[in-house]
This record gives sequence, C-alpha cells and structure tokens, in this order.
Amino acid sequence: MKERTTMLLGKNRDKRKMIFAIALPIMIQNIVMNLQVMIDRAFLGNLDAKYLASIGNLMVPFNALNFFFYSAASGLLIYIGGIMMTKKDWFKDVVVYQIYTRSFYDTNGDGIGDIKGVIEKLDYIKDLGADVIWLSPFCESPNDDNGYDISDYQEIMKEFGTMDDMDLLINECHKRDIKIMMDLVMNHTSDEHKWFIESKSSKDNPKRDYYIWREGKDGNQPNNWESYFEDSAWTLDDETGEYYLHHFSKKQPDLNWANKEVREEMYRIVEWWIQKGIDALRLDAIHHIGKPQGLPDALGDDGWIKLNYRNTHETHEYLQELYQRVLSRYNVMTVGETGGTTPESARLYVDSDRRELDMAFHFEHVHMEKLDAVSLRNYFKKWYESLSQRGWDATFYSNHDLARHISSLGDDKNYRVESAKMFATLMLTLWGTPYIYQGEEIGMTNVCFESLEDYKDLAAKKQYRLAIEKGADPKEEWEKYVAKNRDNSRTPMQWNNEKNSGFTIGEPWIKVNPNYTDINVENESKDNNSILNYYKQLISLRKSHNALRRGSFKPYGNEHNDILAFIREDDKEKFIVLLNVSENIVEYPFEEKDNDWEFLIGNYKMNSKGLSQSTKFSPWEARIYGIEK
Repeated sequence: MKERTTMLLGKNRDKRKMIFAIALPIMIQNIVMNLQVMIDRAFLGNLDAKYLASIGNLMVPFNALNFFFYSAASGLLIYIGGIMMTKKDWFKDVVVYQIYTRSFYDTNGDGIGDIKGVIEKLDYIKDLGADVIWLSPFCESPNDDNGYDISDYQEIMKEFGTMDDMDLLINECHKRDIKIMMDLVMNHTSDEHKWFIESKSSKDNPKRDYYIWREGKDGNQPNNWESYFEDSAWTLDDETGEYYLHHFSKKQPDLNWANKEVREEMYRIVEWWIQKGIDALRLDAIHHIGKPQGLPDALGDDGWIKLNYRNTHETHEYLQELYQRVLSRYNVMTVGETGGTTPESARLYVDSDRRELDMAFHFEHVHMEKLDAVSLRNYFKKWYESLSQRGWDATFYSNHDLARHISSLGDDKNYRVESAKMFATLMLTLWGTPYIYQGEEIGMTNVCFESLEDYKDLAAKKQYRLAIEKGADPKEEWEKYVAKNRDNSRTPMQWNNEKNSGFTIGEPWIKVNPNYTDINVENESKDNNSILNYYKQLISLRKSHNALRRGSFKPYGNEHNDILAFIREDDKEKFIVLLNVSENIVEYPFEEKDNDWEFLIGNYKMNSKGLSQSTKFSPWEARIYGIEK
C-alpha cells in the first residue's frame, strides 16, 4: 500500500509540474491581453486620430509579447500532450496467462466455464506470477465457433455471465495488480449480429456495405478463395442472389473494413472497452481485415497460406488509423494474430515508428514436426535481429488454436515433466513477452477421444473430411487428426482428482482428459519439484533480472544438433541458457571457463555450481547460469 501511495503521489507531482508548465505562459499571455484592453478603454476612446498611430506603435511590444506567449503555450501544449500520449512499454516486463474461459472453471454447474470462475481463480494466477490475463472472447455469441462469432460487442456471452460479472472481474484483477487482455474479433461478426441481419435484408439497406457482397462469376462463386472452416469462402444468399465473404465459418461473415462507417464502429467499440477498464487487446485474425482491391483469385494451390488476402498493405493502413484514432490516447498493450509473417514483414506491424501494434504472434516455431536445435537457434536469432531494432516480440508454445506442445514437440510419455520444464525455461528466458496457456504450467497433454463426435473443432473436422474424400488412409488421417486438432488444448482445466477434474459439478461441454487424476493443480501444488512450482521459480527469476526481460539475445557457442544455447545480458548481468531439446544424452563443450558463473535453476539436480564442471546433459535437460559483470 505504501509503495502504491508513493507511486500515486509521484504521478500527481508530475501532473502538477505539467499543469504549471502549461499554465504559466497562458497566465502571462492573459495579463498582456488585459493590458491591451485597458489601454483601449482608457485612451483610444478619448484621443484624436492623430494620436492613434503613435499609440499603435506603443502597442507593438504588447502584441509581440502576446504572440510570444501564445506560441509558447501552444508549443508546450503540443509537446507535453505528446509526452502524455506516448504509450509506455510496460508490456516488455509482464508475463501473460491465457484463459480459455469456456474450459477454465465452472461455478454454476452448467458445464461451461464462466467469468465468476475466473474471479475465483485469480489468487492462483497471482501466485503463479502472471501479470496479465488474456481472456478468450466473452462478448455475446451464438457459439458457432466458441465465441469467435460475436453477435453483440457490448454484451456478455450468457453462458459466461453478465456485464456486472465482468465489471467485478476488472475490479478484482486491478486490486491484485493484474491487467486484463481482451480477445477482440474485428475481422468478422456472427451472422446473427444486427448489422448482418440488416445487411442481408436487401441490396439497398444502409448496412449492406458493412459486409462484402459480390455477384457470382459465370455461374460460379466470385473467386476461388477457400475458408478455413468450409470448402469455399463464399456463401450464396438466396434472397438477394449475391454471395457474402467469410474466411471462417459461413456463420462468420467478414466485415468490410474498406467502409469508413465500419471502421468508425470498430474504433468506438475498442474505446468503449478500454474506458471500461480493459488494459490490453489481442486482435484475432487481424491480418485478414484488409482485402486486396478487386478480390483477385488465389494463385495456385497454397492450402492454408492465403497469401493474397492476409497481411496486406490495406491491413496496415487500417491499423495505423486505429492507433491514431484510439490506441495512441491510452496506455494499452496490443498483440495481433498475424500468421504467415516473416521477420521482415512482421516489422511492419511492430516497428514503433509505424504506430500499429506492440507485438505480433508468428507461428513457424510451433509447427515444426520435430524440435531441432540448429533450426531453433537460427529462427530465434533472425527474429530478434529483425524486430529488436524498433519493435518487440511475443513468445509462446501453446494457445487455444494449437495442440499441447508437451505432446506435439516434447515427450509426454517418457519425459513429460522434464520436457515440460525445458519448454518453460525456453519460453521464460527468450527475448519478448512470454504467454503461458492455461494448463501448460502443470504439464497438461493432448487427449485421445474414441469418436469424432466427441470433438468440437470445426476446422480440424473439415481437414479430416477432405482428406478422406481424396482417398487418404483413414487410420493415418485419424492419427493426424487426434494429434493436431485444437480440442487438445480446449479440454477442461485439471484442478484436482475429483470428478471432472474439479472443473464442474455438471456435464462438461467437452470431455475431460482421463489423465486428470494424475495431472492436476492440487497434486502439483504439493510437490516442490513439480512443473507448477518450476514455473513459479522461473517467473520470479525473470522478474528479478532486467537482463532476462529486456537484455540482448545472442546464440552461444557453436551450432549443435541437440543443444540450444543462448546468452541474455545487459550492462550489469549476463546469463547463459542451455537446453537439450531431445531425448538423447548429450556431451556439450563449454567455451566459458570462468568459475564465477553460478548455476541458478534447472530441471535436473546439479551437484556442481560451476559452469564448466558438468558437460553431460540428460534428456530434455535445461540449465540457466548467471554472472555479474
């Protein structure tokens, strides 16, 4: 409380200084103007014309002073206003915890996680060490795509609770110094949104141009674009005889960002939520909002890589306008979903001079078939060298759209604990803001349901169905489906070993992973060597050292097939991170021979504190060494 009071007093002193700096020249300017009025009233009304010229000369210095102080006041207003409007970079020091609300914690027994459930678990998140919670979409939705189809941007999804619940969550978070990130879907709405209902009612409806409508071409669809969830990105509306565009489900029509009225609506919504207390924004599918002029056909069969209609220059123009109109006036953190970006193209989003976003998610590292130390080394190096010039990065390995990385990239059978801790070490020591997805801090794994009906993932079902139709081997495709579908990360959070893992007293909306009796928060909390407690230690270490948050990044030593090694350092400290990204026992030679290096943390017990004393690495072993300069 004392620190908070001191901070507030400091902020108030700064405000008083600004106010004084602005007010002083304005006050002097008013004095000069009043002197001029006094001269007018006292003399000009009673003097002959022959004296007016000389009095005019007398007033020259007053006019000059007036102009000078007016200019000074205006300049200070612009300068100080610019300082006050400059966004702070607090986002570089935080740890984000992503919550898929539907699967987090259910308080009313309907089998669906809710906002009150998030409130009940805030102390757990605080104890973990997270500073920001990223909430999956919570606005009103018919849930064709689990909330990513919004029917009302200013109402709360009924399954999640009420606006009063959201207000309480915001207050409870801020009491604990936890910030809230809203997952905002701006590329599309639900087809049950009032805008779309009006838009499809007739061709001349004022809301018609809120969405993208086109006539068919030669009896076919307007172009050859595919949807992520459907065979085509176009659906014919029988009543008006035109097609509407949807990158995702046909119940998720794309908004027409080329329409200024649409942009104004979206800016208003963003500002409304920020003023309500939202501290950060994750912008879903934001790389799709700018469509290329003319909507040309896609060239070739590029599968999910929709090169011609994502990350377009139109998208950047809209984001710059969003920043200018809204984001520049608030100290909010922003991160965009920007699949398909390269280190060079991602800079267009995060370069501070361009004023678009603070961070962007990129995905190449999470789609590797197998971990490879050399590839990872080069990957992180090129992204750091590109973005660190004037930008920032986001680091993650799991989210609501990905299979559990412990299963897809680690070893969830023989070395679940070790590989989970290795990934934690990697993510929490990389350059950039780390994002932890619910359950990864206890080592949750993929799930294998018996039937296709047990799964909910529309996109994965589409890919599976198409593969079977094209003659793929059903057994092989089922194995791929089970390994990659998004429901792997959406099964309920595993709180304890009671029925339904303590997630709900009702029937869960999706089945719980059967391994919850062994893998759960309650068990992990009691074990000092658990994955959960290892996360807590790593987060604490990161927060205690600027070099691990904002320091430079540089690969360490020579390339090695199994060992990923890098250095984080600032002007005071230096850290070496060593990670065996394989199940092999590896001998790794050290370049550094200084005995002052201190072993700080690792996922295996170390008998020696010195850097060069132990060169053999166990499967999935992780170590961090530090030294003061």
